[in-house]
Amino acid sequence: MGNDRLFKALCSSTRIKIMQILTKHEMHLSGLARKINISVPVISRHIKILEEAGLVNRRIIGNVHLVNAKIRGLEKILEQFVEESSVEINKYDSLLDALNQLPGIEVKKFGDQQYIHSVDGEKGNYIYEVDGKLPNTPVDKYKPKKDVTLNLKKIASINKKKVNIKVNNYKD
Repeated sequence: MGNDRLFKALCSSTRIKIMQILTKHEMHLSGLARKINISVPVISRHIKILEEAGLVNRRIIGNVHLVNAKIRGLEKILEQFVEESSVEINKYDSLLDALNQLPGIEVKKFGDQQYIHSVDGEKGNYIYEVDGKLPNTPVDKYKPKKDVTLNLKKIASINKKKVNIKVNNYKD
């Protein structure tokens, strides 16, 4: 997927509104059109652009078209902007030894294990993957036997629900 398709897809406030709705639940094209107050042909054109960018899935059941956000598509898009580095370690070194060669990686010790605490100044909770898999071994104990790709992923707090609470100030 080219960046031009992605940026074209996300440069429209209507398509952003569509994505906000579709990340919450799957919808029928006509229901989606009603929800944002545009015609079905117009919503179809917007959905086609989002599909070409890899941002939505379409399921067709008879003549009913259901669409939803392709969350993995959103993740793939963001991967294009990830900074890549290369380091070399000895065969008895751990992944932590590799990370210690990189500026901007901060590791903290909790108990007897070490955890990635900050990447380029962005503090948080991080997990790591080795060749796309989550290992059961702490980063300071994992010793790769061959060349691997290490992905550091921040565990992000993503809102699933927003609740506005109004306090009644009347006396009982």
